[in-house]
Amino acid sequence: MSPAESRYTAGIIGTGGIAGMGILGMHDEEQIGAEKVKASHAGGYLANDDIDLVAIADVDEEKLATFGEAWDIPEENQYLGHQDMLAECDLDVISVCTPSYLHKNHVIESAKSQADPDVIWCEKPIATCISDAEEMIECCDSMDTELVINHSFRFTRKLRILEELIDDGLLGNVKAVNAQFRRELMRNSTHLLDMLIYLMDTRASKVSGYINGENDAVEALDGDSTVDDAGGGGIVITDDGTFITIDCTVAREISSMGVQLIGTKGKLYLNNDDGEWRYWNLENGEHVEREIPEIERAWSWDTDYESAFPTATSHIVDLLEGNAQNWSSGTDALRSLEIIIGFYLSHYTGGQVETPLESPLRDVEISSW
Repeated sequence: MSPAESRYTAGIIGTGGIAGMGILGMHDEEQIGAEKVKASHAGGYLANDDIDLVAIADVDEEKLATFGEAWDIPEENQYLGHQDMLAECDLDVISVCTPSYLHKNHVIESAKSQADPDVIWCEKPIATCISDAEEMIECCDSMDTELVINHSFRFTRKLRILEELIDDGLLGNVKAVNAQFRRELMRNSTHLLDMLIYLMDTRASKVSGYINGENDAVEALDGDSTVDDAGGGGIVITDDGTFITIDCTVAREISSMGVQLIGTKGKLYLNNDDGEWRYWNLENGEHVEREIPEIERAWSWDTDYESAFPTATSHIVDLLEGNAQNWSSGTDALRSLEIIIGFYLSHYTGGQVETPLESPLRDVEISSW
């Protein structure tokens, strides 16, 4: 579909893996930069007839050209640096797919630019410190721009059904949660933490953490080994008293995304890597296994994760047309960031951390990729 035929236009800042280039470890090496990777921002736009990806920007000229060729973006719409794109293009949606430490500047500059986007779709985590995230949220609110954070699980049908079931009392009052996922905390584990916050509609009040200093991204992303982002975990007490243990210390190849939620009326076991979702209802003091209502099969990376990107762009169209409330707002994303930064503060101070964080702790930055 040509730009003239679509109702809305989009641009991408940052032409790396999640934008549509492909990520080593998730995709075969020969795919990267050569194929249209569906599980990406560009893939989401391609799957939606109402939004046309018309412009891309990056500071790396070679990467920009490779992405442009893979996704059929005309050379004149490939911008070396985002400033010219924001000045010359009228865009309804802007994807921010740059490293997390750049999110603040790119979101704020986009919101205030001549491009005048109604929606900014920013990669997770929202930012590398609390104060940056808050500035992003405040700026977008002042410019009447919806800030959507790409915590992809929120855009999967099964998780949205599960959230409704839990909200309707499937488990009663959730009292304890045990969760495990891969390192690193900022790059990967933010997905797990956001999923828990989403399912339970809660916020951390106290955090005790541990950081092991290990990461995989140096090899997978050709990253910098000196960044803070690493494996870790700890204990979280939510504002409603739920006790949560988090273990995100191990490498991708040996990890398994497992979550157990125990409530006053039942319990759930969710393992996305092994494709196993199980539910037990508490009946007369005994847990009796039942089918999860309205969900036939477990969540999977191959189908549910890939579907998150087209679902996200469909949701963005609904936001553009004023027909929806934001499913993954900056305010929501701030809750998982608080936990991650709380883990670091707790580890390095040797004490328990209370959230929301007070100044100057709101300025503590966890460097990542």
